[in-house]
Amino acid sequence: MRISVIGAGNVGSVLARRLTETGHEVTTATSATPVAELAAQAGAVELVVLAVPFAAVAGLDEAVKAALRDKIVVDATNPLAADFMSLTVGHTTSGGEQVAAALPGATVVKAFNSVFAGRLGEPDTAAGPLFLPVAGDDEAARKTVVELGTQLGFDAVDVGPLANARYLEPVIELLIQLAFGKGMGDGIGLVLTRK
Repeated sequence: MRISVIGAGNVGSVLARRLTETGHEVTTATSATPVAELAAQAGAVELVVLAVPFAAVAGLDEAVKAALRDKIVVDATNPLAADFMSLTVGHTTSGGEQVAAALPGATVVKAFNSVFAGRLGEPDTAAGPLFLPVAGDDEAARKTVVELGTQLGFDAVDVGPLANARYLEPVIELLIQLAFGKGMGDGIGLVLTRK
């Protein structure tokens, strides 16, 4: 699959590397990528991973937003406060829903936001693969992203509509509180067990 990863920070760089390793044709873009090039890149792929700070989504150029129309856009962002110790939205909306509103015509799927960047490259644990919830309003798009997550070694699970991002985004905040507030470190993650 042809994939563009917008953002080359901790999350974007790991996802780009892992997706390339699994045989996908991956291009990356950063804040330094010229708008015309970014729009052309986004327009030439089947799926786009949005791995930028949540606040940066509102500032995406109109040409980029237009290029994302009719694309599956994987929202890996989280609406974290500046100190990372709380969320800026929740309960009645989610960052995922706000990303969808900012990208009219795109098919937004929330995924990869509930796993620490370092664990994106190491989804295996002694208890099994890390849990990767996938939420979106389009069933086929969710299925595509679940398949990508599974290829990367996660226990990727379709968790339903994009509104469920309201429950997924607090998961990373809980992990942040445990990792940094309680000193457990960023090697932690969630595993979904089944009977």
